Amino acid sequence: MKDMTFGTILAVFEEIFGIGLFWTLVAAAALVTATYIYVLIRDHSISWRKFLLAQLSMPIGAVLAVWFILVVTSSKLSDLGGPVDIIVFFGIATAGAIGTAILVYTIQSLVRPRQ
Repeated sequence: MKDMTFGTILAVFEEIFGIGLFWTLVAAAALVTATYIYVLIRDHSISWRKFLLAQLSMPIGAVLAVWFILVVTSSKLSDLGGPVDIIVFFGIATAGAIGTAILVYTIQSLVRPRQ
């Protein structure tokens, strides 16, 4: 891997997750993001009560994201090799936490719209 290009990164992710699962995850992320933007435009503001409940779900999302990666890659926590692996795991946990917060906020806003 001489050059780090977008195509290279895409190929690595497709190899890790499999083509079907990877593109399903990308489509789900795009759908949730588009729905979140729709909710923000529709409501003209953020509901802080829904935002608080979404933040409370963040630790669950972080744990689930790390667990998902461990299952998909057939790895164990004992396979961590150094500081870079720890940083990657913190990045995965952070992405899972933020994604879960956005998902929970969006679902709450769709189920109980602002009055």
